[in-house]
Amino acid sequence: MLLASAAPTAFAQGNGIAAPAPAAAASKPSAADEPKLPGVEELRRQLDAVPKKLGDEDDGRKLLGDVNAIGASAEQLAARRTEELADIDSRLARLGPAPQKGAAPDAPDVAGQRTALAKQRAAVDAEVKLARLISVDAEQLGTELIRQRRELFQAALTARVGSPLGRTFWNNLRSALPSDTARLQSLAGSLRQAVAVALQPEHRTTFVGSLVAALLLAVGGTWLAERLLVRLVPSQLPAGRLRRSLLATAAVLVHMLLIGLAVQLAWSGLEAAGNLDGPLKTLARATVRLAVFAAFVVGLGHALLSRKRSSWRLPGLSDELARRLSPYPWWLAIFASLSALVTEVNSLIGASLAAEVAVHVVTALGISVVAALALRHLRAVPAPAAEPAVVAQPADATDTGQAATAPQRPLWVGLLVAGAGIGIAATVLLVALGYVALAATLARQMLWTGLVFATTYLLFQLVDDVCEAVLSSPGAFGQRLHKGLGIDAKLLDQASVLVSGVLRVVLFFYMIVALMAPFGTGPDEVFRRGSAVDQTLKVGDFTLAPQALLTALAVVVAGLLLIRLLKRWLSDRYFPNTSLEPGMRSSIVTLLGYVGGVVVIAVALASMGISVERIAWVASALSVGIGFGLQAIVQNFISGLILLAERPVKVGDWVVLGDTEGDVRRVNVRATEIQLGDRSTMIVPNSEFITKTVRNMTLAGAPGRVLLRLPAPLDTDAQRMREVILAAFHAHEGVLDDPEPIVQLEGILNGTLTFLAIGYVSNPRNTGGVRSDLLFTILAALREAGLSLSPPATTAVAPYTPGGPGGAAAAPATAGLASGNPAV
Repeated sequence: MLLASAAPTAFAQGNGIAAPAPAAAASKPSAADEPKLPGVEELRRQLDAVPKKLGDEDDGRKLLGDVNAIGASAEQLAARRTEELADIDSRLARLGPAPQKGAAPDAPDVAGQRTALAKQRAAVDAEVKLARLISVDAEQLGTELIRQRRELFQAALTARVGSPLGRTFWNNLRSALPSDTARLQSLAGSLRQAVAVALQPEHRTTFVGSLVAALLLAVGGTWLAERLLVRLVPSQLPAGRLRRSLLATAAVLVHMLLIGLAVQLAWSGLEAAGNLDGPLKTLARATVRLAVFAAFVVGLGHALLSRKRSSWRLPGLSDELARRLSPYPWWLAIFASLSALVTEVNSLIGASLAAEVAVHVVTALGISVVAALALRHLRAVPAPAAEPAVVAQPADATDTGQAATAPQRPLWVGLLVAGAGIGIAATVLLVALGYVALAATLARQMLWTGLVFATTYLLFQLVDDVCEAVLSSPGAFGQRLHKGLGIDAKLLDQASVLVSGVLRVVLFFYMIVALMAPFGTGPDEVFRRGSAVDQTLKVGDFTLAPQALLTALAVVVAGLLLIRLLKRWLSDRYFPNTSLEPGMRSSIVTLLGYVGGVVVIAVALASMGISVERIAWVASALSVGIGFGLQAIVQNFISGLILLAERPVKVGDWVVLGDTEGDVRRVNVRATEIQLGDRSTMIVPNSEFITKTVRNMTLAGAPGRVLLRLPAPLDTDAQRMREVILAAFHAHEGVLDDPEPIVQLEGILNGTLTFLAIGYVSNPRNTGGVRSDLLFTILAALREAGLSLSPPATTAVAPYTPGGPGGAAAAPATAGLASGNPAV
């Protein structure tokens, strides 16, 4: 992301319209070495000293930086004075309220303190208001300076000079050459004098040592760092795509760091002698920034092309195309850096306009030629620069397998190549017509666009790979989340894709901001522009800002995670220590999840600027549609809340609803899940439980009843028959002793005695199995006692459906029997 933060716009500087300054001047100092801020009078004086209208010789970038610094100082001063104001208010509050008219006055010391604090508060409050006014004035002046710079820049772009194809251009350059050479010799003389002083015996060791160290750092350091990264990344990271994207990103950053340190170290040898004047210090800072920019361009091209290690290559390029394109990042970095350096030197020495025009011509034509040659290679070798398909994971640094190539080139790559071709043709034509300033600006913007797209592509790959490695279920951290928090693997994969998509949207937003910025804009300026997007990108009253999107995403992720942790704590730790029933526990946890989700979504929308009032307005606008089209859904939702609150039916109950009978497994807000006897699940809308008659077999914990009607011949020993049946009931362990089983002679019909046997079990779900066991036992006991039942047997079936939770259907061919609960 560290683009050409050091590369100033050559033409802009030559015309007093420099690229936007970084916001470093506006950054707040640390608490450890916080400087003393100037007062409001000093800040107002500094702000009034800034010209309200830019002239041709004014440095717009410097003036804008000064204005931003004044505004930041005013904001810091207002913040400090606000803290002092709060402290004074607290001290006044400790003194108590002022006495009312007619009441006893305060003690003299208290009255004196109150008066002194009141005066102090008035002074501090006035200073806070003045500081805020200065901050507002600085912001308005900065906006006006930006507008004037834009107008001057646009006016300068349309200026036409002599074409390089005519004599006027070369005559002007020849006429200005002696004076420009003299000015350049003055700067060169200062540099030679600084070198001569640094080579004196007392400074020679330091100067030579710094040069040698800079050379070793720039050459050997980059070579060693690259090989260390290639060896460390595979050993420290698990197999996956993250190795490639992280290695490419780290390589770019390390190249920038080492080259910048090397150039800074080389200049430090001259600075050690303490003989660098103002122009040389400015030239040193510009050289360091340009070296960082060149290192970024070269490192980015080297990381994306990966000419020597094709298995680590991110784009789907063939080895041949990568080899052909590898020199062009160097050429682009050299042209852009040298043109910016020459522009900086021209600004330092006050070179002529002809020299500036010549720099524009060389820059425009040089960048255009390099870009045209690169496009020729792209057309000659049809290998698409696309995101790679499923690529084999690189095993080690020596892997030289072919990188996977996509079947066709993406549309955005084709559009980018076509736009570059049109830009090259337009640049050459503008140079030929004499619009050299516009041509140079167009050439630099082409280079800037390519860098922005390449950087965004690398960050896209890095974001995708980080999200996949960290959040997805196959990753190590994802497995910890899955095991530690019980998060479903598919949910983790969905979260990985969602977070990656949101981060891609944020990166795309900043890519658009960077593309609209001029060439040479640093990352800090890009982020500052993105933070001020509320002035440009709005949809009605809604502000599209990446900070708001990231805040909303963080709120959703953190909120849902906290809700899940709270639900798990309630289920596993708190509820087991209470007397709440399992059904009530499940209902509370479910309701808490829904309410918490609604609150989290509302807070996330509020963080994006969508207030609760707007949500309520939209809900009221949708109420008409809810009344007509969503009536059933709302009815079931309200019924679900009633079920969760009143709990007429809870998890674990055995219910009968019309023809449906089974166990309640889950009570949701919209519907209830009932498991039938065949282990299938029926989804019943909650409104059915509220508007219809429901039979809850286990609501009050009632025991189940086993009822048998056994017909016997008229000559059967009734007393013996009764003893055998009672013995079978008492012998079964599932039959309760209280209430005690009973056997009655129900009646005599058509020469047949009908014995009625009733026993009770602890759970109605066990009646089917107990009834079957009793029938087997009774039949065997009657056979041993020489008793028999009357044929044909009849069956009186209890009022519950076959195949219910009891697990057995009534058999109509063995003996008359019935089973059920006490209501049967």
